[in-house]
Amino acid sequence: MGGRLTTKQLEAKAETIREDIIAMLEEAGSGHSAGPLGLADIFAALYFDILKIDPSNPSWDERDRLLLSNGHCVPVQYAAMAEAGFFERDELMTLRKLGSRLQGHPEREKLPGLETTSGPLGSGLSQAAGMAYVMENIDKTRDQWVYVVMGDGELDEGNIWEAAMFAGKNKLSRLIGIVDRNNIQIDGPTESVMPLEDLKGKWESFGWHVQEIDGNNIESIIDGVAMARSITNRPSVIIAHTVPGKGVDFMEYDYHWHGYFVDTPGGPSKNEVAKEAIAKLRSLNGKIKGEHE
Repeated sequence: MGGRLTTKQLEAKAETIREDIIAMLEEAGSGHSAGPLGLADIFAALYFDILKIDPSNPSWDERDRLLLSNGHCVPVQYAAMAEAGFFERDELMTLRKLGSRLQGHPEREKLPGLETTSGPLGSGLSQAAGMAYVMENIDKTRDQWVYVVMGDGELDEGNIWEAAMFAGKNKLSRLIGIVDRNNIQIDGPTESVMPLEDLKGKWESFGWHVQEIDGNNIESIIDGVAMARSITNRPSVIIAHTVPGKGVDFMEYDYHWHGYFVDTPGGPSKNEVAKEAIAKLRSLNGKIKGEHE
């Protein structure tokens, strides 16, 4: 896409994406918040620096492929796509509404620019491995990559590891996985529900090149992908350590915000939550004061 943006410009894109996520969830009245907020920096880097895509031609044959395996985090992808010009930003306010192209989980046939339909966890890596296999062994492309974003809680699914074995066996160097290592899932901390560590060692034992990065640092994300693309004899996975609920202090690290954005009896309304969240984002969690405060 176009010319390269500076790090500060990419960080600004990530903040716009976060604000749009909160606005979408407030309008929808439900949805997932912590995961999408934590992924905003990764999706800003992907859509505005890394991916070879054309929003005016979403089916361009030479495009990279991006799959979101943990489909419940799709508000971050919708926000990034709208900011990139795949559709008008006003459509973001139709999230999760009847007849909308922007459902609570992505539906490939409804929205050009989505590569897969996801909802059931664990399927994205298999789909991405299949695409990468075709690229390398049938089409024999050399300037395209398949990226797949996965949640860390999603790694509890056995078919993730079947796909990991397949990709390792076939040395699918066109495949780059990104694990959102935010340490939470719907029932609690990942290490309490189903411990994942030694996560780096697990991936390496399946024949993957592994990096661990700060997933909320734009430069680390871009550098990590550049390293992954330089690996030519095996698939790569980037374990991206992120802060769930990034930018909204009362959501950060709290697993209850995995999928909690509704009116609650005796608690704040979703509108009050959204107003406070937007204020936190715009003030960098109170570090700066708006001129109209």
